[in-house]
Amino acid sequence: MKPIIGVTSNLEDHNLSISMDNIHSLLNAGAVPIVVPNLLDDDKIEKLAETLDGLLLTGGGDIDPTLFGEEPHQKLGSICPERDTFEISMIQKMLARDKPILAICRGCQILSIALGGDMYQDIFSQMGVPLLQHGQKAPRWHATHFVNVKRDSLLHRVTGMQSFKVNSYHHQAVRKMPENFEVCAEANDGVIEAFESKKHRFALGVQWHPECMTQKSDDPSKAIFDAFVKACSQ
Repeated sequence: MKPIIGVTSNLEDHNLSISMDNIHSLLNAGAVPIVVPNLLDDDKIEKLAETLDGLLLTGGGDIDPTLFGEEPHQKLGSICPERDTFEISMIQKMLARDKPILAICRGCQILSIALGGDMYQDIFSQMGVPLLQHGQKAPRWHATHFVNVKRDSLLHRVTGMQSFKVNSYHHQAVRKMPENFEVCAEANDGVIEAFESKKHRFALGVQWHPECMTQKSDDPSKAIFDAFVKACSQ
């Protein structure tokens, strides 16, 4: 049977929204995607986590810094408290069941925070070193900078590559790793580009947007979605 994978969504002015690139990438990998609302009822979240085979945490806006003990930085963008609360609860409930998670851009940041890690609110003003262009001016499907992948990591096994190019649309990034997770890819400027669980079957966060690149038959992006859906099927 095809796995049922929950796909998180943006919430703005009482409207849910999501890029269809996420849906198409899951469909092409053989999954049945279900867009999940930003519920706040814990019993319903529990039922949802029990029902789903996996969770795709999608990109979106910024994250409330008080969730990791910081005041809002001047460069902090718009936040959605309902989404933050919902996704943190979903992450914890899915991983408690060892159900696979693929976390993209904002998704990888909320994955870190849900498990005790933290993040830069704005890499360009907080990292203190010259950075690459992490908010590219190229089309979303175009890869613009390289990531260096840790040998023998999950990401390395999935893609079969130690270096490849990715797209980039972010001003925030993961800083401190949560317990039982480790960095598995970095950009040449030191920005964490991917991290993964050492404890769970499949829990992978990537800072770029592979869903935008699968439509152009990008091999690493397709491999990531194929491996995620396969893990959800087991």
